[in-house]
Amino acid sequence: MNESTMTTPSAKEWWEKDRQLIWHQMARYQPDAHPLVVTRAEGAWVTDVEGRKYLDGMAGLWCVNAGYGRQELARAAYEQLIEMPYYPLTQSHLPAIRLGEKLRKWLGDDYLFFFSNSGSEANETAFKIARQYHRQNGEPDRYKFLSRYRAYHGNTLGAMSATGQAQRKYRYEPLVPGFLQVPPPDCYHCPFGKAPDSCSRECAEIFDYTMNWEIDRTVAGVIMEPIITGGGILIPPDDYLKRVREICDWHGALLIIDEVICGFGRTGKPFGFMHYGIQPDIVTMAKGITSGYLPLAVTAVRRELFEAFKGTEEYDHFRHVNTFGGNPAACALAVENLNILEKEKLVERSATLGEQILASLSDVEDLPHVGQIRGKGLLIGIELVEDKETRQPANPDRVNAVVATCKELGVLVGKNGDTVAGFNNVIAISPPLSLTDEDTALLVKKVKQALREHAS
Repeated sequence: MNESTMTTPSAKEWWEKDRQLIWHQMARYQPDAHPLVVTRAEGAWVTDVEGRKYLDGMAGLWCVNAGYGRQELARAAYEQLIEMPYYPLTQSHLPAIRLGEKLRKWLGDDYLFFFSNSGSEANETAFKIARQYHRQNGEPDRYKFLSRYRAYHGNTLGAMSATGQAQRKYRYEPLVPGFLQVPPPDCYHCPFGKAPDSCSRECAEIFDYTMNWEIDRTVAGVIMEPIITGGGILIPPDDYLKRVREICDWHGALLIIDEVICGFGRTGKPFGFMHYGIQPDIVTMAKGITSGYLPLAVTAVRRELFEAFKGTEEYDHFRHVNTFGGNPAACALAVENLNILEKEKLVERSATLGEQILASLSDVEDLPHVGQIRGKGLLIGIELVEDKETRQPANPDRVNAVVATCKELGVLVGKNGDTVAGFNNVIAISPPLSLTDEDTALLVKKVKQALREHAS
């Protein structure tokens, strides 16, 4: 068959091929479903096989921070692939060094960087570093990690063990020993039964109690997102992270901050922890570092920790390798991505647009089934409830109806699905930081329309 007689498959044919070939992430078995098959993307917009355009209110999976269709990012990767496509970081290459220089400026402190491919891998790396660090510092009993219920830290066995979402773990257990969860800073559903005017930050103090109960010399570290993202966009009290930092220092535990989603401007600061006046021992990052264009993740380690790995005994070095971690093309692209975020002031734009969206959505917070709207920067959650007085979380049908109606209206939003039973009730909005003013207005308009239809 020559090219002139070839026909492009129809949408129906693509759906059938997809059904035969692709096992979708997080998807229930639905043999007749028509997944969104995307063919093109530009700015904050994606186009499917039927030619329909959608405003992507989730930046893919919280990651396309600089927006789709950036030719300069594709060019950076292409030019690096032509010059030198691959070399492992058992030795070194220039793009990794350049990216390390850039990341140190973004973090504002003296860190060294270990590269991998995904947020899960970055967190696994952090756990291994923390355990070995304590052992080489003469504290071999420190192996436990504290994290929080409702938080997500990845899908590999160690990262899933740190994850506080039982529905993500069910049927994959038993997982890795040594991981414990404590209640989250969920001020809307306070697990301690406190109101803001009676709160003594029990959600932070629980780390102190737990370390004592576990014998603190067995605790290697605490891992947390600055803001719990996929678990429901849970914003902590302003002094929460400072208190956790103090508790970690008191007990000798490391503080690992997971910036996989919150990082690179998502919350209106370069990194989410910067809202709270702390400096982590270890920072993990992925997603927005390349705006999702290529896989890349980083575990940033303060120099004081790195010093513990400079011994000359047989097992003093960090015995961890990653074939594709720090791929030269991904590193070169990441440097250009960070240049774009700086040049176009997209971190500052995230803060501005986030405030505008929250203000614009305030008039639907009075709807009977909208419990709370919260966020920082372009990380926004809309918690749906069945009853505003009791704050009973909305049933899945109501949440799914809002998401589906937004899609029908041409806007893609997310939800916290398969996390904690009874608490999968938060609509997530996390668009590209390059969102235009017109896109922002459209996003707000369509989300409001869907809420008025299903949350009134």
